[in-house]
Amino acid sequence: MSKGQGFGFGLGKMKELTEAFKKAQQVQEGAKQLQEELDEMELTGEAGGGLVKFVLSGNQEPRRVEISPDVLSEGAEVVSSLVFQAAQDAYNLSTSTMRERMEELTGGLNIPGM
Repeated sequence: MSKGQGFGFGLGKMKELTEAFKKAQQVQEGAKQLQEELDEMELTGEAGGGLVKFVLSGNQEPRRVEISPDVLSEGAEVVSSLVFQAAQDAYNLSTSTMRERMEELTGGLNIPGM
């Protein structure tokens, strides 16, 4: 090892590494806060023009299903289909919301798989 080279890291590389660790800590703290926000959030999927609503948390935890009495006369098959459509809508909304919030949180950080 020649004098002044240390372990192959220049001071610039150490500074970059330190900054990456700081950013990772910020992301971790932000992730905890985001998790809490997503837990409290309610996202509603709808079907049948709002006759059926399916509510999920931002973390995709089912909260409730709301079915208008007006749709009940349509029969079990129609109601079942509308509930399924509303659940899909809520899931898609929840997934896109979670993805957007994670992108905001990790902006500028190249994390594999994110």
